[in-house]
Amino acid sequence: MAKLYFRYGTVGSAKTLNLLAVAHNYRQQGKEVLLLKPEMDSRFGTGQIKSRAGLEMSADILVNNETDLMSRDYEGVSCLLVDEAQFLPARIIDELREITLLKDIPVICYGLRTDFRTKLFEGSLRLMELADSIEEVKATCHFCNRKSIANLKHVNGVATLEGPSVQLGCEEKYFPACYRCFADQHAKVRSGV
Repeated sequence: MAKLYFRYGTVGSAKTLNLLAVAHNYRQQGKEVLLLKPEMDSRFGTGQIKSRAGLEMSADILVNNETDLMSRDYEGVSCLLVDEAQFLPARIIDELREITLLKDIPVICYGLRTDFRTKLFEGSLRLMELADSIEEVKATCHFCNRKSIANLKHVNGVATLEGPSVQLGCEEKYFPACYRCFADQHAKVRSGV
């Protein structure tokens, strides 16, 4: 049986670069791979999957609340690769799980585990519940050399917990942080330092 994979990491951990490398490897072997991403993620243009290193590919499927993945034909597809999986509703994660079972196609999802408040995203939560394999894509804290585990949201370099849970952005809005630095940055804000 094919597996459902969840490869998670903080912002800046090269998750998308990893996805694009996997897609390239499948295609180099003459295998068909489908790239999926949430339609709402338009940071790099509608339908584009782009790493911060500059590599990019076009998404084959843009997922929204009306998407029915089970109605599609996956004949000849060797793998599904999903970018920004944290933004997917649980229902879509359930369909990805079904694809591994009914179509015998592996599905590899990449995304954040938690938001800037350290709360699980809906898609990430469902992946943690269903995935056969959960792998961390490691990155270093923006402030020190420890491993990052949190996504620190900032406005002009100052930590904040304000705003909606889903707010698209890159380095201009989020830093990868270890929990000590995450807590220290928020403590500085509270103390007015």
